[in-house]
Amino acid sequence: MASRLKEKYQKEVVPGLQKEFNYKNPMQVPAVNKVVINIGMGEAIQNAKAMDAAVSDLATITGQRPVITRAKRSVATFKLREGMQIGCMVTLRGDRMYQFLDKLMNVALPRLRDFQGVSADAFDGRGNYTLGLREQLVFPEIDYDK
Repeated sequence: MASRLKEKYQKEVVPGLQKEFNYKNPMQVPAVNKVVINIGMGEAIQNAKAMDAAVSDLATITGQRPVITRAKRSVATFKLREGMQIGCMVTLRGDRMYQFLDKLMNVALPRLRDFQGVSADAFDGRGNYTLGLREQLVFPEIDYDK
């Protein structure tokens, strides 16, 4: 089951970019390979229950079980020890990636208050794009009452 975004990419974007940049092969057109979603939980140092909520929210949003990230080194000013749980992340590829991007662009981002569009400055030198969200409530799967 291909998502709407994947079909649009294959039917409209690839031929359009191929024509615009004179690519001979459709494989020369840039594509999205993976989406990495990360939640950093600074308050998980004092409150271990906060990490459980973040893991369940991320699993609900993405449909995939998150990996818990741990501190690589100790930082005394943050009372952080090496190996402590500090966040969670999910890597999406293939159809799940396209479904998540479709949901992000068509449902979640328009629900943001005072949304002015995404910044073109968020690209790094290697073609990666960074987008930060303060709250997960913009996704329809997350209940405010929970």
